Amino acid sequence: MSRADEDRDLLQRIRAGDRAACDDCVRRHARGVYRLILRLVRDPAMAEDITQETFLNAFKAIDRFDGRSELRTWLYRIAYNAAMAHFRRKGPELVSLDEPGDADEGSPVPRTFFDWSALADKELERAELRTEMERAMQELPEKLRAVFILRELEEMSTEETATTLGLTIEAVRTRLHRARLLLRERLTLYFENAGASL
Repeated sequence: MSRADEDRDLLQRIRAGDRAACDDCVRRHARGVYRLILRLVRDPAMAEDITQETFLNAFKAIDRFDGRSELRTWLYRIAYNAAMAHFRRKGPELVSLDEPGDADEGSPVPRTFFDWSALADKELERAELRTEMERAMQELPEKLRAVFILRELEEMSTEETATTLGLTIEAVRTRLHRARLLLRERLTLYFENAGASL
């Protein structure tokens, strides 16, 4: 049975009031939902709370899910919205991905590049590099980081990412390209500094 078939069966069971199906849904999707939220909010306790909130909201609204997207995509959309709602309540300035128009015009443009893909594999496995990559990812503007996380880390398709974030496919492609450029620039500076200290 394919993942889509399993999700359809799961949805039917949840809609029929099968509590075991709710548990199955949580077991199947909680890890990915939590990982997405944690990457957005960077607080494990808050991520746990938002994950629970996500599933509660999903189960309350299950009759409104029309099945045009995958269940995972729908859950990620709810998770993303819940995470953004927590940010709005806390007050940091964030750009909503749901606002009309494209504010990408003001995105920074990388200044330098380094071909870090040519480094030896063992170099890429270093914990220091992973830490730097995580730091660089967290410094991306929110609208670029969300797209990068879904496409590159959660391995969603462009179409799934667009559905999850309420964007056009072209906007997802543009934001992913800009995120990659900014990460490349950040890692360029890291490698230049690392090279200078060797």
